Amino acid sequence: MARVAKIAISLPEEVLAAVEQQRKDSGESRSEFFRRAAEMLLRRQREQEMSDRYVEAYRRMPETEGEVEAARSAASAILAGEPWE
Repeated sequence: MARVAKIAISLPEEVLAAVEQQRKDSGESRSEFFRRAAEMLLRRQREQEMSDRYVEAYRRMPETEGEVEAARSAASAILAGEPWE
């Protein structure tokens, strides 16, 4: 089992009330709620960083017209073989 650490946080009362309602509705403990929220935020940040790196790499080295045409041709061939009924 992973080691865990206890922490204390301060929240505005209206945020705490909303958290309490949500976690009660879902049946989660406070710890589960905040663990899940932190994991979701961290995952979103990692995904955004990966997306930003992809966009920056594409800006530095965009595809050539030949590559675009090859992709278009391959997609047309694949789609032509699909049953469009």
